[in-house]
Amino acid sequence: MLAIIGGSGITQLPNLEITRRQMVRTPHGEPSGALTFGRMKGRDVVFLARHGYGNTIPPHEVNYRANLWALHAQNVVDVVSVASVGGIRAELAPGVLAVPDQIIDYTHGRRSTFFTRTDHSVTHIDFTRPYCEALRQRLLQAARTVGETVIAQGTYAATQGPRLETAAEINRIERDGADMVGMTGMPEAALAREIGLCYAAIAVVVNHAAGRGTSTHAIRLEEITEVSQRAMTRVRNILEHLVELDGG
Repeated sequence: MLAIIGGSGITQLPNLEITRRQMVRTPHGEPSGALTFGRMKGRDVVFLARHGYGNTIPPHEVNYRANLWALHAQNVVDVVSVASVGGIRAELAPGVLAVPDQIIDYTHGRRSTFFTRTDHSVTHIDFTRPYCEALRQRLLQAARTVGETVIAQGTYAATQGPRLETAAEINRIERDGADMVGMTGMPEAALAREIGLCYAAIAVVVNHAAGRGTSTHAIRLEEITEVSQRAMTRVRNILEHLVELDGG
């Protein structure tokens, strides 16, 4: 089964025929909200709003472990994350969609592993390629099918939040090799790898990163919602065709 984790710009899927909602208890606490089960293009899909259905949970307080554990417990195999980002690279302007292939983690203090000292022996996972390449390619194919232009790769910088970055921080992050910046990519991707889920992301550029483009002097927060709403219509179209592609 496919799971879709929606970010701040997508708290519901209008093209999902909802069949039920279920709150899942986990050993790691409660997930961000009830899992919403439904059908899209005849295929079973489950949706979870990462920040809660009222968009009330900030990125540093999301219970990522509970979210991923709850999805895994429902026999989910593939997970698509939808995440809003700031564009660092010039071509990543507001409204652009990207499917990143790498991550740099700048977060701290988040519960970032299922392998705690009391429950497991020391366990390492390979994280050379943090996203599931098979699912990334299916997302790109779905985008091509519907004629949506998508940047096919890029490095996602995961920052702590909830504040946005300074221009100097973005300069450093760019020197480190990142192309876009967001607040929810980690530990979500690593936890998915630990628990055996095939995980990929659609990054929606909702603003230029601090010190770039229209954000040279300040980020215009009032414009983010409008850009996000327009872009999410395209994201939903890609997701619908991803499901159709998988169903075929």
